[in-house]
Amino acid sequence: MPSHGDGCRFMDSMKIGVLALQGAVAEHVAVLRAIGVEPVEVRLPAHLDGVDGLIIPGGESTTMRRLIERWGLRQPIIDLAARGAPLFGTCAGMIVLAREIVGDEAPILPLLDITVERNAFGRQLDSFEAELAVPVLGGTPVHAVFIRAPIVDRVGPDVDVMARLEDGRVVAVRQRNVIATAFHPELAGETRFHRLVATMAAEHADPGEGVGRRPHPTRRGQQGR
Repeated sequence: MPSHGDGCRFMDSMKIGVLALQGAVAEHVAVLRAIGVEPVEVRLPAHLDGVDGLIIPGGESTTMRRLIERWGLRQPIIDLAARGAPLFGTCAGMIVLAREIVGDEAPILPLLDITVERNAFGRQLDSFEAELAVPVLGGTPVHAVFIRAPIVDRVGPDVDVMARLEDGRVVAVRQRNVIATAFHPELAGETRFHRLVATMAAEHADPGEGVGRRPHPTRRGQQGR
């Protein structure tokens, strides 16, 4: 089976949803198309039908909470994760997926056993970029864009740390089929997290075959970012 960083292109029959209530939706849609996955913009529960996974983009987590509840998406998303489909949250998406939020804010989709602190690095003017080692994605560092980013204060025993800043603070995690990053890989031309999600979705569709009901992704000669 191809790795998620080897430049493989997934078949268009794979569908990954992008929660399209608010935030950086277009950027995730563009990355999915670039790796050969059909994006589905999710605004209603019916839009989750037939998707192989879901991305929760950056944006404003409080607004997302209100809209998730308003449009009846909370339980359908939880059910999607319970069936084993991969979920991937970036920035505000990490907050949406966290079991605990500093300040006693009620969780939204408590699928990750982590505690997060909102806006941990300050305001928009304090945004920054960093090169991060993410061993599961290969030896090339991930170029990460942090914009009003959260930070992980606590990691549960079943959560794998995928990346840390140089000072040791946790900025990317995975718990089984749920991944979250405090940063925006989609704003840096980074596709490897999306490739990982697509690979997980293919494996979930048919664990015995690894790439599910779809043919093996076609290989490209150029290394993918």
